[in-house]
Amino acid sequence: MGIQTTDSTDPVDPLPTPVTPAGRDGLRALLDRPRAAVIGLDFDGTLAPIVADPDQARAHPEAVPALAALAPKVAAVAVITGRPAGVAVRHGGFAGVPGLEHLTVLGHYGAERWDAVTGTVSAPAPHPGVTAVRAELPGFLDRIGAWRGTWIEEKGRAVAVHTRRAEDPQAAFEALRAPLADLATRHGLIVEPGRMVLELRPPGMDKGVALLDYIRGTGAECVLYAGDDLGDLPAFAAVDKLRSDGVPGLLVCSGSTEVTELAERADLVVDGPAGVVHLLRALATRLG
Repeated sequence: MGIQTTDSTDPVDPLPTPVTPAGRDGLRALLDRPRAAVIGLDFDGTLAPIVADPDQARAHPEAVPALAALAPKVAAVAVITGRPAGVAVRHGGFAGVPGLEHLTVLGHYGAERWDAVTGTVSAPAPHPGVTAVRAELPGFLDRIGAWRGTWIEEKGRAVAVHTRRAEDPQAAFEALRAPLADLATRHGLIVEPGRMVLELRPPGMDKGVALLDYIRGTGAECVLYAGDDLGDLPAFAAVDKLRSDGVPGLLVCSGSTEVTELAERADLVVDGPAGVVHLLRALATRLG
């Protein structure tokens, strides 16, 4: 596990030190060649604290200033999220911010793309299975007795079932996994598990695919990716693949007690969104 340590050479914004050799190589490459570096970031749980109602989620108050300070010093910054791209832009407060003129938000695991340059979202046609599941899901949950404490989030190109408000959120989550997987399969969808949420969405895109596609388009020579949840594991795997191909990378976990898999894979674990903000600000400070 990449437990956070600090570099005492910078008393204002000490830069956390990765505990793995690959992570240290990735950080060194980023500091040596920032104009060739891509910064990839999840939204919920990484830039924004997790809250009971996702509609109320907002970026950490210092996240946008930290991003705006760092973005002009690197090749590119992308937010990669399971949310619709437009929702992430609104909840993040990313539009019209000096310093973020070239920010990209990849929504629905990369199926949607918002570019600050144009201020528009581009996306393919919706998957018909999502429409079918959206219509069937309320009655389905009622029939299996899963209504108490669970609720449905409409995500446009996906539908999510949350259990965080249930009396026993983890038990409700586990009880729903198999039934929702069966429902998703019948409609050509997959289930993406998260922090007390099960999302039914189209196959073929994940954060790893989105990250690799984005990096190929930038010609980056090193990458940092930060996430907090199971949906970020494909992005971690993508960075591992890049490292095996000779592209240095740094894997950062926005730590929580709900998901440990990322912490076990990360080069560096920071203390939630506040820790991510500190890291971004420290990088911006170090790059001058």
